[in-house]
Amino acid sequence: MPESRSTMRAFLLLGLVMLFWAGNSITGRAVRGDIPPFTLAFGRWLIAVAVLAPFAARRLWAERAEALAGWRWILALGFLGIVCFNAFIYSGLRHTSAANALLLQASIPALVLVLDRVMFGGRAGALHIAGVAASTLGVAGIVFKGDVSALTTLRLGAGDALILCGVVVWGLYTVLLRKKPAIASASFLLLVFALGALAMAPLAAWEWTQGLQVAWSPKVLAAFAYVGVFPSVLAYFIYNAATAQLGPARAGQAITLMPLFGALLSALLLGETLEGYHLVGMALILAGIVLSALALTMRRPV
Repeated sequence: MPESRSTMRAFLLLGLVMLFWAGNSITGRAVRGDIPPFTLAFGRWLIAVAVLAPFAARRLWAERAEALAGWRWILALGFLGIVCFNAFIYSGLRHTSAANALLLQASIPALVLVLDRVMFGGRAGALHIAGVAASTLGVAGIVFKGDVSALTTLRLGAGDALILCGVVVWGLYTVLLRKKPAIASASFLLLVFALGALAMAPLAAWEWTQGLQVAWSPKVLAAFAYVGVFPSVLAYFIYNAATAQLGPARAGQAITLMPLFGALLSALLLGETLEGYHLVGMALILAGIVLSALALTMRRPV
């Protein structure tokens, strides 16, 4: 029973992560005309480093030997999950619709299952596979507004290619988290956030030389504050911990909650109406998450 409660707690915390990341997507779209994409990413990781450093720097110094021994995996994970993923997503959101972006990101759970199987021999039980299928179907229902014929009007462009690249690198990040060095989560995140800020700095500077500047306003300041704390420090800390507990495949499935929260936030903040297809899609997504949680408590292989 305690193990079941711990599992459900991990899934609930992943729900909080997806709420933060759904807010990140909405924020990225809302300020796309005010903040260049690489500048937004640079500011995000710089703020994350500033927030985390006072709490993690001393611990990282004490673990410097372990960190140096595992520098290759720190570099690889930081490059995939911090640098590449966010550069692809922020850039892609400037050139594609939110619907296309959500649909492509819904493929992450299935991709993680495949990568985990190919790279580490992971096996998913039938109940877990059914859960992934139900959640993905729920996402498709929301994206296509319950209209199957909308598939015929789907068009993919350069922005979608960038989102798809982000999907692939996030799948790799999730699967490879098991290779994270044995250092504290705060120490690891401080290192990869610093890597993200360093990698984004020259790209942001390039944007400035091209005349792309930040249109400063209270809204822009709030956007920087939000992306630097909630979808960064808090979300990555929880996601990494949940992945270690639940396994990469189940943690990756939580991505399907993003359109659910995106719809709710749009209704709450933008006054958009929740339709019947939203409710059906939400039910399927939640059913898929529950099935995966049940599969884990029944000790199906990850």
